[in-house]
Amino acid sequence: MRHRLDSKGQCKGKVIDYRVSELRVVELLDGLCDKMEDYTLEKVDSKRYEWVRVDSWDNLSDKQEAKVYSKDLSSYCGRLLEETEDELAELIKKGSVKVGGLSKILCQDLSKHCKQSSDSHEVTVDDDESDGEL
Repeated sequence: MRHRLDSKGQCKGKVIDYRVSELRVVELLDGLCDKMEDYTLEKVDSKRYEWVRVDSWDNLSDKQEAKVYSKDLSSYCGRLLEETEDELAELIKKGSVKVGGLSKILCQDLSKHCKQSSDSHEVTVDDDESDGEL
């Protein structure tokens, strides 16, 4: 990409491949956490919850609680992106991030917040938590 013109109207400057450009990184990450507001926690059993995509908020029994979980996930995503922004940008520029692989890189590789063996999106509640909050 070249954005400058010389006095003759010719493009000048260094050509940067879009795949490794800062612009691509910004476009890939922009709005990523907003998409997390489409998810909420659903109770699987007395000790397990699972993140699920919500098609219609009106069909949920406790819409207000579901929205709170959704906002929490979106906020957490934003903090996680801030913490790992530089490393993630470098991986994207190097071409190390494959299509659909961003969640694994963010959750497992960079932040270490997820179990490597877990393919599901489950949350387990400890026995000590009597009020059911996560």
